[in-house]
Amino acid sequence: MQTDYSELLLKTIAQIAPGTELREGLERILRGRTGALIVLGSDRTVTGLSSGGFTIDTEFSATRLRELAKMDGAIICDRDATRLLMAAVQLMPDATIDTNESGTRHRTAERMAIQTGFPVISVSASMSVISVYVDGTRYTVEDTQYLMARANQAIQTLESYKKRLNKVLSTLSALEIESHVTLSDVAITLQRMEMVRRIISEVSHYVLELGVNGRLVALQLEELRSPDMAGIDVILHDYLPRPTAQSISIATRALRDLTDMDIVDLTMIAQAAGFGDYELDTPLQPRGYRLLDGIATIPNTIAERLVERFGTLQALMAASLEDLRDVDGIGEHRARTVRESLSRMAESSLEKYL
Repeated sequence: MQTDYSELLLKTIAQIAPGTELREGLERILRGRTGALIVLGSDRTVTGLSSGGFTIDTEFSATRLRELAKMDGAIICDRDATRLLMAAVQLMPDATIDTNESGTRHRTAERMAIQTGFPVISVSASMSVISVYVDGTRYTVEDTQYLMARANQAIQTLESYKKRLNKVLSTLSALEIESHVTLSDVAITLQRMEMVRRIISEVSHYVLELGVNGRLVALQLEELRSPDMAGIDVILHDYLPRPTAQSISIATRALRDLTDMDIVDLTMIAQAAGFGDYELDTPLQPRGYRLLDGIATIPNTIAERLVERFGTLQALMAASLEDLRDVDGIGEHRARTVRESLSRMAESSLEKYL
């Protein structure tokens, strides 16, 4: 499903999620089979495109919205849907604005949203469908039971992919320690991390759409997020030929822009990540950022100095306490912490790998 919606559309989706007063009003209109056209916002542009109707300027409520929808014409609310401003209004947007909609109400809604910049909600009386028009996008409100089924399915998929990702990361750690990493191993790791990110994004959208009905899904998602797990940027920092903040940002965006077809192709992933014409069997040397990132007491600035001093993970792991203490900001305690933590990680990764 599409999840790269604009910030305004996401805000509007949250406003019409189950449990909100606006959603209750829309549900009442659907049950009454009267249809409605609702503009969420008012300014001079909206006023200039409105004709007739009457001013209400009263507190918003679901029952009032339902009663006003019985009349012909549109309803105009404030942007946060806390007040009902006008009712029975005839909207007259620019008829030359291109639209693919066929129904009069939907055409008006789309053109009004494009011309004013405010979200416009159209409730179809004949098809019992709620449509939201924002930023040139039409968003159709799905049935809660359908969304819940999809959300639960996505959570199960996320659990499965998280297990696979954890296995891939353990394998990568073991290969790093043995100095046997190839571009293929890095590409597989980036692939799994991007897949998990996409599923998390999809589940997050379901949580937004479900409103109060999505609390259990939200709890499950929070448990599966693993905020302590290294992100794609850390992997790129470890392996890109010349990692900079800009090159890592470009590579991250390129990975996100890959289609669902391209994400299964390791060569496409390697190219998007910035490895150019490298072959998948090209040996790579990690710098050690990812494993250092797993040591909670080591700040990023200290990790940067360690990598700058030793260059590779192999050299870092072979460093003595005296070598570590020579790095600016590394005292006796931090030197022992780095040495012991890397040793534990090495033992744990090799045990899991074997």
